[in-house]
Amino acid sequence: MAMSRTKAWTAVTAVTGAAALALTHAPGGTAEAAPPGAAGEAAVTLLVGHALDGGLRADDAVWCAAGAFRGGRCGTWQEQRVLATARGGEVLWDPALGDARELPTDSGSPLEIGLARAEAGRLTDVTVTDGHGRHLAGELGPDGERWRNTEPLRAGEGYTVRVGAQDGRGATVGVSMAFRTAPPDAPADGDRITAEFGPLPGTYGAGEVVTAELSRPVPADDPEARARVEQALQVTSRPRVEGAWHWVNSSTLHFRPRTYWPAHTVVRVRSGLDGVELGEHGYGGPSEPLEFTVADRIEAVTDSAAHEMTVRRNGRVIRTIPVTTGKAGFLTRSGIKVVLGKEAKVRMRGDSVGIKKGTKEFYDLPVLYATRVTWSGEYVHAAPWSVESQGEENVSHGCTGMSTEDAAWFYETVREGDIVEVVNSGGERMDPFGNGIGDWNMDWRTWLSGSALTPAAAAHRAQDAPTRLDPTT
Repeated sequence: MAMSRTKAWTAVTAVTGAAALALTHAPGGTAEAAPPGAAGEAAVTLLVGHALDGGLRADDAVWCAAGAFRGGRCGTWQEQRVLATARGGEVLWDPALGDARELPTDSGSPLEIGLARAEAGRLTDVTVTDGHGRHLAGELGPDGERWRNTEPLRAGEGYTVRVGAQDGRGATVGVSMAFRTAPPDAPADGDRITAEFGPLPGTYGAGEVVTAELSRPVPADDPEARARVEQALQVTSRPRVEGAWHWVNSSTLHFRPRTYWPAHTVVRVRSGLDGVELGEHGYGGPSEPLEFTVADRIEAVTDSAAHEMTVRRNGRVIRTIPVTTGKAGFLTRSGIKVVLGKEAKVRMRGDSVGIKKGTKEFYDLPVLYATRVTWSGEYVHAAPWSVESQGEENVSHGCTGMSTEDAAWFYETVREGDIVEVVNSGGERMDPFGNGIGDWNMDWRTWLSGSALTPAAAAHRAQDAPTRLDPTT
């Protein structure tokens, strides 16, 4: 079948969604029997594709035979050919198909834009924005041959796609396209899944993690819905980092980089769940975005065997402090903890950690400059009663004790999110979840195993990969 094109086509309009995809040619356009692209004109042919929901139906066979959409298996993947030129865009279509047809689609399937297989040239940038100006996250392949979304499309949303490319001779071409997804089945707002992000906006240490609390659970036995949730929860940072989400339970996710946040990073978190179809769990709803910053990287490492804490700022030692940690029977937890908060004065009682009143180990003390590192009651604090043991032996009930002067300095120096690590204590390992921020005690491979995406997809998405290969084009 010979392909034809319409004149003066500058936008492709399509409607996709859970129920249908419709294709429309330019209003008032006329068809020509000429091949695409005038002789000598800079141009490349793009394939704009979307997966279909289910197998090939009888009505769809007309489309496959006509060739308006092309794919390896026409029943599950359809492609529309679009011409990108130096003058804008032109859509290639068959007038015998009429103005529009409908195809069943799955709004959670990939949207892909690529060069026609025999075309020379490359994509240089792809930008997809919705009707509210929000960017749809996507990934441009390193060779510039194909772009695909890494965030689900929202139901009932309009999108504008702008594609820049180069032809085989390096000439710049481009095209703009627009499409609208079919609306959801109108669930009540209260039935939509939303995400509440943490921490609160502010400035934190390099060990802070991002949390997402879902309004309704998404169980582990629905990995497809979990994957769509993850794809919709976008974390970007400047500078970029490698990071990933981890499902703590059915309604809680944590995001952390592979290593601690670089100093002075700006972290932005947003949800693209609004309108995303989540199978039997309905649709996502709107969520408030989050932005926070990372201060200098403060790391305090306590060697219990050496009875010493070393504090570094951005890798440089700024103070060495003699300390005492947990004695036999009360060994301090080993591993990486994160500052949860600070209390200038706190009352500490033995019965709060299981020590019975009236026993020789019971205590009831007012404590100054207490920096909390676990919810169960482990602090770094002033311990003037044990100064003679600090730097020499471990005599505490699990906390890290130091002089009042050193504790005051530590209290003023650290902030929420700063890193407090204990080594050589002989104590049990810090739990990754449930007793503070212990996420950093999980190795990277294990962390990625808690994602519903493949390890490569989970980690790569977090880098906020650019969709532009050559900023000069």
